[in-house]
Amino acid sequence: MATTFSSFIFLLISSLITIASSSHQDQDLVVNEVNQKINNATRRNLGYLSCGTGNPIDDCWRCDSNWDTNRQRLADCAIGFGKNAMGGRNGRIYVVTDPSNDNPVNPVPGTLRHAVIQDEPLWIIFKRDMVIQLKNELVMNSYKTIDGRGVNVHIGNGPCITIHYAKNIIIHGINIHDCKPAGNGNIRNSPHHSGWWDQSDGDGISIFNSQDIWVDHCSLSNCHDGLIDAIHGSTAITLSNNYMTHHDKVMLLGASDSYTQDKNMKVTIAFNHFGEGLVQRMPRCRHGYFHVVNNDYTHWEMYAIGGSASPTIFSQGNRFLAPNTRFDKEVTKHENAGEGEWKNWNWRSEGDLMLNGAYFRESGSGGSSIARA
Repeated sequence: MATTFSSFIFLLISSLITIASSSHQDQDLVVNEVNQKINNATRRNLGYLSCGTGNPIDDCWRCDSNWDTNRQRLADCAIGFGKNAMGGRNGRIYVVTDPSNDNPVNPVPGTLRHAVIQDEPLWIIFKRDMVIQLKNELVMNSYKTIDGRGVNVHIGNGPCITIHYAKNIIIHGINIHDCKPAGNGNIRNSPHHSGWWDQSDGDGISIFNSQDIWVDHCSLSNCHDGLIDAIHGSTAITLSNNYMTHHDKVMLLGASDSYTQDKNMKVTIAFNHFGEGLVQRMPRCRHGYFHVVNNDYTHWEMYAIGGSASPTIFSQGNRFLAPNTRFDKEVTKHENAGEGEWKNWNWRSEGDLMLNGAYFRESGSGGSSIARA
């Protein structure tokens, strides 16, 4: 009883602290802090699991030769708007041993589903390489880290991950692909509650009315809807070091022009590789503030960064390699509005590398202009 009460008090205090800090983040201070960390990083080599890469997230934990025995230090390594995501830090280690026995209503101990629904903070790791095919979407409880470092873990060929009215989630080093719609059934989302869920969209990771979320070093491809979607009042999110390929609508941040609560959405998109076979929405933004920094765009078919409903988009230090098709060189797409409206949206490009004719159409307080190579 004492342990349960202590865990409850920890969660209560942590929730109050993170809600206060995440809801009132000064976007300029966060952006400046990201830039400072990037500028202060030193690059020595780029080998696998190497230290001194110039990437402040990776160098934060990879420079510790004993990272595998000090896994929870990863929670100190996020940058940007999701930097306060603590995941399961200060909780116990939960080892997933069973990849196959997925029961959405009565999860079996040792499975990933049993781990993510618990009320206590947990740092979830995997005993070995495994492929997890879920029967229904994996609905995560707050204060969880899914840590795939050191093993090769796939979640795919079925429904995938849902973060729904949750906070303090870290997902690191998981291969997420071929995600499909599912639902119209009961799913347990805590030890004490299960309920009916309608059919899911088939996202790789769906974030709904959640905050303090960090998705890092995941590979995502070929899902039914989005690879990562964050909607309905979600905020304080960092999406970093992910590798995305073979997908149409890659990343949706804000689901509706009319849902004005998303004006509070703040997302950092950093050090990702947008690669082969991508079409659009890298990301597609609404209402909020989006810092897109130090990403590598090597493929798009329609556009890379788009939005509607007057989002603020700050593109900084990215590499944009345009497709060879003549009329698809533009990085940006202002949607659902004529020029008389979108010319007032604050979209700017700073230090971006434009290749093969790529160009970024700026707008907002500085006046409409085009950033080219």
